[in-house]
Amino acid sequence: MSQQQGPAMIEAVGLAKYYGDFAAVEDVSFSIPQGQVVAFLGPNGAGKSTTMKLLTGYLAPSRGVARIAGHDMADDRLAGSARLGYLPENGPLYPDMTPRSLLEFFADARGLPPGRRRQRIDAVVELCDLGAVIGKAIGKLSKGYRQRVGMAQVLLHEPDVLILDEPTAGLDPNQIRDVRDTIRTLGESKTILLSTHILQEVEAIASRVLFINEGRLVFDGPVSELKADGRDLDERFHELSATEA
Repeated sequence: MSQQQGPAMIEAVGLAKYYGDFAAVEDVSFSIPQGQVVAFLGPNGAGKSTTMKLLTGYLAPSRGVARIAGHDMADDRLAGSARLGYLPENGPLYPDMTPRSLLEFFADARGLPPGRRRQRIDAVVELCDLGAVIGKAIGKLSKGYRQRVGMAQVLLHEPDVLILDEPTAGLDPNQIRDVRDTIRTLGESKTILLSTHILQEVEAIASRVLFINEGRLVFDGPVSELKADGRDLDERFHELSATEA
């Protein structure tokens, strides 16, 4: 188990989510300290996206507690959301809007004052390299650029915590490298939990791995421990996916 290095920014305490008799997530507990980048792994249907939705307050847990920066996301979601940036897989964007109009809309929705609003929009446009497409309709952009727009929207209010669900899914190798570089830069100052199916991303970005299978957490430790005894990540992924939850 990874040792706590600072104040907990993402916490799951006995999280469970049931749909009838089916347990999508069962008794998941972990704590991520400030400034740590953690990869969330597991096979399809293992419960990664459900866990992330529970952490963000998008779903209500059947049991347990999710906290962001100390705020219970069931009882104090607005305060927690102010500290959180959440990028769901294939996150919804408005295709008829431009990146600039979308960012202006979200800046207003979050109540950013005019001076900060302009400063933050300029900052995320530069960070996510959106200058070339800032006035184009989002629906006409490539998937790589749409992902950048989603990331810019997530970063607009300067959250301390980022939860990213498959941020490089469907991107080409150059786009994947760009997103990885952005996440690596953000990881210098923010707490990040990201799910991925690309094992190279784990080594490139994360210092710690959480592995979920059949709704239960089956591994929590540093990347070096996951690769212990000379086994590669593909082999360990297969082993942990076969673990009986």
